[in-house]
Amino acid sequence: MIPLKEPPYKITNEIITLVSEISELIGKTMVMSPFEKESSFKHRNRIHTIYSSLAIEQNTLSLEQVTDVINGKRIIAPPKDIEEVKNAYEIYELLDTLDPYSMDDLLKAHGVMMRGLTAESGEFRSGAVGVVDAKTGAVIHLGTLPQYVPQNVENLLSWARESELHMLIKSCVFHCEFELIHPFSDGNGRIGRLWHTLLLSKWNPIFAWLPVESMIHDHQEEYYKM
Repeated sequence: MIPLKEPPYKITNEIITLVSEISELIGKTMVMSPFEKESSFKHRNRIHTIYSSLAIEQNTLSLEQVTDVINGKRIIAPPKDIEEVKNAYEIYELLDTLDPYSMDDLLKAHGVMMRGLTAESGEFRSGAVGVVDAKTGAVIHLGTLPQYVPQNVENLLSWARESELHMLIKSCVFHCEFELIHPFSDGNGRIGRLWHTLLLSKWNPIFAWLPVESMIHDHQEEYYKM
C-alpha cells in the first residue's frame, strides 16, 4: 500500500486572515438571517449552483433554462445539456446523505452526475487522461496513471478525514489534489466542486445552500490556474 502523505500546501498570513474573515462573516450571517429555513432561498441558490458548475463545463443552457428544467418544464435545447442539469440537480439534492470521506459515495455521486453522459459513470477511468488548453491545444496537465488512481483517491480521502486542518483550507487542498489526480474519464470538475461544497457543508450547513460554484464561475480563469 502506498503510504499516506500530506498534500503539498503552505499556510500564509493571508490565508489565516481570510479564514478569520470568512468565519466571522458566516457567524454573522447565521445570526442575522433565517435563510436556512426558507425553501425559496434554498431552491434559488441551488439553481445558481448547478447553472454555474455546468456553465464552467460549457453547458449552453441559460440560467432561465436551467430553472425551467429543474422546475419540470419542457425546453428546446441539446438533450445532453438538459441531462447534465437533471443529473446535477439529483445529486445535489442528495448532498446531505453523502459521506465526504467515503470512496463508495464518491463513486455513487459520479454515477449520478454523469449518468448517460459517459460510459464510465460511477467508475474510475481505465485510461490515461490529460487537461488540454482550449486556446492552444497544448496538454497542460496529465492525470495520475489509471492503475494508481484508486489508491491515490483513497489516500486523499483518508487524509481529509484525519487532518485537523481548518475545513476552509482543507476543502481547497482536497479540491486541488482531486483535480490533479483527475480520477474520472469525464466530470472531474463537477465532482471536485460538489465535493468541495460537501466538505464545507459538514463544517457548517450553510454551505449546502451557498452557491460556491458561482464564485468559481465568476473567477474561472484563476480557477483553472490553481
